[in-house]
Amino acid sequence: MDENRGDEIRGTAGGTAPVPLSVLDLVTVGQGRTATQALRTGVDIARLAESRGFHRYWVAEHHSMPGVASSSPAVILAHTAAHTERIRLGSGGVMLPNHAPLVIAEQFGTLEAMAPGRVDLGLGRAPGTDGATAAALRRTERLNEGAEDFPQQLAELTRFLDDDFPDGHPYARIHAVPGPVQATSDGGVQSAGRPPIWLLGSSGFSARLAGVLGLPFAFAHHFSAQNTVPALDLYRESFKPSAVLDAPYALIGVAALAADEEREARRQVLSGALSMLRLRSGRPGLVPTPEEAEAYAFSPMEREFVDSWLVNIVHGTADEVRAGLDDLAKRTGADELMITANAHSGEARLRSYELIADAYGLPVLG
Repeated sequence: MDENRGDEIRGTAGGTAPVPLSVLDLVTVGQGRTATQALRTGVDIARLAESRGFHRYWVAEHHSMPGVASSSPAVILAHTAAHTERIRLGSGGVMLPNHAPLVIAEQFGTLEAMAPGRVDLGLGRAPGTDGATAAALRRTERLNEGAEDFPQQLAELTRFLDDDFPDGHPYARIHAVPGPVQATSDGGVQSAGRPPIWLLGSSGFSARLAGVLGLPFAFAHHFSAQNTVPALDLYRESFKPSAVLDAPYALIGVAALAADEEREARRQVLSGALSMLRLRSGRPGLVPTPEEAEAYAFSPMEREFVDSWLVNIVHGTADEVRAGLDDLAKRTGADELMITANAHSGEARLRSYELIADAYGLPVLG
């Protein structure tokens, strides 16, 4: 067991929080806002999270969605690394079938060199978009093959990150740089460290694979709540101790938004729900304003979707959100909660994280 790698993965709960708290940022773009503003808000959120003791800040790969400006996690993380000092930074996640494993090893090796010891590599096997966009990304129509090949792609990526292809392998003389090869080269003084790998999922496939490989697991509770407990149970049942972890470690992504008043929280999450309704209906766009969402004439079927969506968003005053997060941690046994706030304005998202930090008495760090 590599204790240092385990220490990189496990967080420490701050204040009165039941488990470590982290942030998942979708870099949402609201109507009347620009991608530039959204990316600046992302940096502000990361800096706030760092100053209040949140454990990590992740961004997720999405494509062809006007309201989500996180198509290039590595680029965003490099920018965020330049504006932070301590908080862990990572992908939640990179969709591995969209990329050559060597490219991801190089990108995250570069990030590790920029921010040594605080980079996470979270990997998913979904496209992060629709089928047509996935085909454009991968230059192939054989999309199912990408998901089915995920274990092999993961093994190849891990070999590149560790620089340990066996003699005789076609890639034995290929090295991901920056990476461990620099530490073993003549005169090398580079760190041999590399980002820990997390597997992400919204069903049982990645849960079982993460358990078998002894890797940390992140579950997308924020859009697949009905599968959360079964997936976490499967992960724990499948877990085999590894050089990375000696016991399971699972975080869940949680949609949560706190506001100074309950009604304001409801207004903010309703705009996010309308945005999701449009996405699921094949009409992705910018995140609508709360005013537009309140005035929208939902059909009975649309109202049913929105109501079912809002049930799984923890929202309200700071005390109400704290109670909801406490209950979720208890019900799922998650080792960490990664909070994502989907709202029209950056100000509302920043205020939400601040209120949650205050509700748990998280320290104000220098």
